[in-house]
Amino acid sequence: MALNTISQSHHSSGSGVFPALVFVQGSEQKNIVLNRTPFTVGRKVDKDLVIADPRVSRDHAQIMQEGQEFFIEDLGSKHGTFLNGERIQRQKLERGDRLEFGARDSAYILFNPAHATSNTAREFLSQISVIGGIKPETTELETLRLFLEAARKLNTAGVLDEILITMLDVTLELTKAERAYVFLKDEDGKLSLKAGRNSKKEPLLDDKTISHSILEESMRSNSEFLLTDTSQSLDLSGRHSIVAYDLRTVVCIPLRKLQLQQTRDAQTPAPGIAAQAMGVLYVDSRFASRDISDISRDILHAIATEAASLIENARLVQAEEEARRYQQELSIAASIQQRLMQVKIPEVPFARLRGRNLSCKEIGGDFFDAVNTKEGLAVVLADVSGKGVSAALLASTLQGMIYSHLSAGMPLLDVVSAVNRFFTDKLVGEKYATVLLVRLRRDGELEYVNCGHVPPLLVCAGEVIRPTHGNVPVGLLADATFESATCQMKSGDRFILVTDGVTEAENAMGDFFEDFRLEAAASKSPTLEGIFSAVTEFCAGNPLSDDCTVVELCYASAES
Repeated sequence: MALNTISQSHHSSGSGVFPALVFVQGSEQKNIVLNRTPFTVGRKVDKDLVIADPRVSRDHAQIMQEGQEFFIEDLGSKHGTFLNGERIQRQKLERGDRLEFGARDSAYILFNPAHATSNTAREFLSQISVIGGIKPETTELETLRLFLEAARKLNTAGVLDEILITMLDVTLELTKAERAYVFLKDEDGKLSLKAGRNSKKEPLLDDKTISHSILEESMRSNSEFLLTDTSQSLDLSGRHSIVAYDLRTVVCIPLRKLQLQQTRDAQTPAPGIAAQAMGVLYVDSRFASRDISDISRDILHAIATEAASLIENARLVQAEEEARRYQQELSIAASIQQRLMQVKIPEVPFARLRGRNLSCKEIGGDFFDAVNTKEGLAVVLADVSGKGVSAALLASTLQGMIYSHLSAGMPLLDVVSAVNRFFTDKLVGEKYATVLLVRLRRDGELEYVNCGHVPPLLVCAGEVIRPTHGNVPVGLLADATFESATCQMKSGDRFILVTDGVTEAENAMGDFFEDFRLEAAASKSPTLEGIFSAVTEFCAGNPLSDDCTVVELCYASAES
């Protein structure tokens, strides 16, 4: 099978940014940077990957990118496209997947294998022999331990892959076996192949020829399995792979995660508690190995214990890296939301408007906005159900929708009906929102629509009135009807809108701030800062469990 690649002047060099295709044929290997899609494969000379083999169709397959994911798609080839030995039509690609096109006996393609991305850890390993002043008699196991110790400090995304590969290479060197594999438990507790190597340090992606019965038995019993000469064993019933593939040496060692107990000063191994198996190290050969017999169980245990410890540490590193990236994305989302939700308070001669929001998370589902039109000064305060990213995304969409309707002078009831249709048509009961819409006219007439929101406060000469008017939240009922109410404000009257994060703020005893404290704070203080001060004093350092938003609308008549 021959391979040709088409060079384009606009192709960039492999820099780790793009995935890689690795063509393997015997001992030869060629790297191809996957920096364009669709990436076509076939026998025609205009393909990105030209495979000159009669079993490969002229237009055989293509690799497509959708978002951050890649897919392999067969284009109706005669002899088929194979992913990890299985014929497919279209399938999502994962790192290390093996692709074959028509011919399955002479060559294969690896998609973005681990060794083609970052080799920082491997490069570090090649240097530690001179950095640490290692003596010539240093054993392979000590070298492995040094590597594992170095890997703890690397803190790179590819360190787990490098740990597994290095562990397999060192294990094969120690045992003189032919093949070695690492299987780790997934989230469902099932074993999945994570790395495979042969004695030539070539990757192994197919685990069909190993003894799965021994693998599962070792995992289930959480104990070692060591068989150094199957020809001398009389009990091979059920060991079909050992017989079929003439395996003469099989070693299977659980990778045990130590159970720790918390002491006053630190965490220490818990005595008497069996270590949990997180995976299995599997080694086999087609010949009997005296070298394995000569290796003490202590060394094999040390490999498994050190590897399990570092695999766990590497997973923690990866989890920390993912958490850091998520936190970065969250910060970006929070910055975008803050810019989107910046409220430009309209300046009108007959009213003064102020608002403030405290989010319990970086991004939240509360928002308020205001717009002045010839119909009057309109204000909205809304609280989308839920917290976090989903609530913030919907809140941003809802804010833009309501703002545009209010800017157009749409009646408040029409605005609420439009929002309700949006929720019930698009989200089908998954989300809802409480909304309070207010419009204050120059003459002091105030119209408001309360949809499931905390009742507003009307403060007149120090007296607090709580209007009882209300409707169901938007998004609950497709056929809901809504009503508005009005009141006449006098100069100096204040109309205060709050979200339930204010009334439901908790102190360390689990008590809520509640309506009566809100009313007392509103009557005593002429500004909204007085309400926030009262909430802060009540909570006494207890963190908020929901977003808190307060908006104050103070009327000043034209005559005053």
